[in-house]
Amino acid sequence: MAIITSVALALLAQGPVEAVPGPQAGYDVGYEELVANDNRAARQAIENCDELAAADPARLINHGIALARMGDYDAARTEFEAAAGARDSVELETAAGDWVDSRRLARKALAMLDKGEFARYYALSLR
Repeated sequence: MAIITSVALALLAQGPVEAVPGPQAGYDVGYEELVANDNRAARQAIENCDELAAADPARLINHGIALARMGDYDAARTEFEAAAGARDSVELETAAGDWVDSRRLARKALAMLDKGEFARYYALSLR
């Protein structure tokens, strides 16, 4: 049985990974920073968040997104695989307002990583 949380993420069906804020999220999972494409700041915010467990799916997925956008694909894969293989899942809200299983979102992120879809973010960060 999935646990419902107010943390929100988005992995668009045919587009880039984006994050959307949860309506009552009282902790920082790097949302503002990811939206602004400030991936270094997102990584810091997520790593400095003491409110969420290290194995929290929202934390793992957002951290993986920030890492992938910075070109650290191996570390991103580790985060996505941990979220995809978690024993328990969490329902996360997408930008479209749909609630999606965290394991499914993590698998989508892995597929995007395999297709090189994070490379454009990394290229933009080098400019």
